[in-house]
Amino acid sequence: MSLNDQLSLIGQSISGIVPELFLTLFFLLFLVAELLFTRFGSQATMRRWLFILALSGAGIFLLLVLGQWNAPPAFRFEKLLFLDQKAVFFKLLIAVSWLFALMHIRLVRYHFPAELNSLLIAAVLGMSLLSMATHWLTIYLALELISLSSYLLVAISPYKKAAEGGLKYLLFGAISSAVMLYGISLIYGLTATLELTAPGLAEALAANSPLVLHVAMLMTLGGLLFKLSLAPFHVWTPDVYEAAPTPLVSFLSVAPKVAVLLALMRVVSAWPAELLQLLGGVALLSITLGNVSALWQQNARRLLAYSSIAQAGYLLVGLVAFNQLGFESATFYVAVYLLLNMSAFLLIDFILPRTETTLSDFEGLGRKHIFMSVILTVVLVALAGLPPTAGFMAKWLIFSALWEAYEIQGQPWMLWLLVGGILNAAIALVYYLRIPYLLFFKKQTVSAATTTYGIGAKVIAGLVLIAILGLFFKPEYLMQWISALSSM
Repeated sequence: MSLNDQLSLIGQSISGIVPELFLTLFFLLFLVAELLFTRFGSQATMRRWLFILALSGAGIFLLLVLGQWNAPPAFRFEKLLFLDQKAVFFKLLIAVSWLFALMHIRLVRYHFPAELNSLLIAAVLGMSLLSMATHWLTIYLALELISLSSYLLVAISPYKKAAEGGLKYLLFGAISSAVMLYGISLIYGLTATLELTAPGLAEALAANSPLVLHVAMLMTLGGLLFKLSLAPFHVWTPDVYEAAPTPLVSFLSVAPKVAVLLALMRVVSAWPAELLQLLGGVALLSITLGNVSALWQQNARRLLAYSSIAQAGYLLVGLVAFNQLGFESATFYVAVYLLLNMSAFLLIDFILPRTETTLSDFEGLGRKHIFMSVILTVVLVALAGLPPTAGFMAKWLIFSALWEAYEIQGQPWMLWLLVGGILNAAIALVYYLRIPYLLFFKKQTVSAATTTYGIGAKVIAGLVLIAILGLFFKPEYLMQWISALSSM
C-alpha cells in the first residue's frame, strides 16, 4: 500500500471516530478546567461549573454519535474497529447512561472530588471504543480503559468501605485481565489471528479438541464475563455495589454491560457453535446463583447486585438462541435493563438519600413518599418481569427467541435453559417484592432523615413510569429501531 493510500485510509478512519476523538480532547480539557476552577473559585462555584461542563460534554457526545447513524458500515484502522448502526445504537445507550448518572448526582446533591467527571469521561471513551471493537487487541485495550476508570470511580468516595471495595474490584479485575490475556494467546496460537472477522476463524478453532477449545474460549471471555458480572467472574459485584456511592454503582451496573454485550455478539457470530452451549451453562448458573443469593440480602444495593448477576444471565439467553430474534431481544433487554436498573438506584436514593440502604430502613416510608414509592414498586415489578411493564416484554422476547431456536435445533440444553430461566423468574418475585412490602405493609420503627426533592426529581420519576408502561403496550417503538440495525 502506497503512502497516499495509507494517509487516505487513516483520514477515513479518523472521520469514523469523531465522538471518541471529542471525548479524548474533552478529557484533557476537563483536567485543565479542574485545575483552574480549584485554584480560582470556591467549592460551590467549582462544582456548579464542572457539572455544567460535564453535562454539556455528554450532550455534545450524544449529538456526535447521532450524527453517525447514517454512516455506511465500514472498518476503521484496518480491522481494529467497525462502525455500523448497531455500534451507534449501543453508543447512544452509553451516552444516555452517562447523562442519567450526571442527573442522579445533581438531583441527590452528591459532592464528589473534581476528578469524578474526568474518570467518567475516560470510562465512556473505553465503552464507546469497545462497542466498535472487532479485534482482540482493541477489545482488551478498551476493557482495560473501562476497568482502570471503574476501579478509581469505586474508590473515589472518602469512606473507608469505598476504598475496600475499590481494592477488591482491582484485585479481581487484575486476575480476570491476566486470565483473558492468556486466553487470547491461546486463541492466537490456535488460529494465527486476533481478528474476529478473519475468514475461516470458526473452522480453525473447531479443528481442535473439545477440551482445548472450551478452555481457550472460557479464558478469553474472562474479561468480558467479568464486566457482565457473570459467574464464575461475579464475586466482586456485591462488595463493590455496597461500597461505592449510589450514582456510580448505578452507572457501572449498566453502562459497561451495554458495550460488552455488543462485543459478545460479535464474538458469538465469529466463533464455532460450541461456544453457545458454554455460554448457555454460564447463563443458567448466573441466573440461578444471582436469584438464590439475593433472597438472603439485607441491604438494598447488595440485593440489586445479585439481581444484576441474574439479569446478565438473561442477557446471554438472547445470544445463545443465535437467531435474529435472539440478537434483537438481547438488544431490547439491555435497553430496558438500563432504564430499570438506573431508575431503581435513583428512586432508592430519592427515598433514602446517601445512606447504607439497609432494607429495614424502608419500613413504613411508602406512606411518607407515596409518589416515589409507587414508581419504585413499578420498577421492581418490571425487573421481576411481571406485566404490564417493559420488563415482562423483555423476558418474553428472549424466551421466545430461545424457544424458536430449540424448535429448529432440538438441543436439549436449550430446553433446560428455558425451563430454568422461567423458574428463576418466579424466584425473583420473592426478593424484588420485599422492598414494596416494607414500604407499604410495615410500620416505621426508625426515624429516617427528612428527604426533600424538587420538581425535577418528580418529572424524571414520572417519565420513567411512562417509559416502563409504554414499552409494554407499544414495544414496537423501540423494536423498530433495533430491527433496522444493520448486521455486522
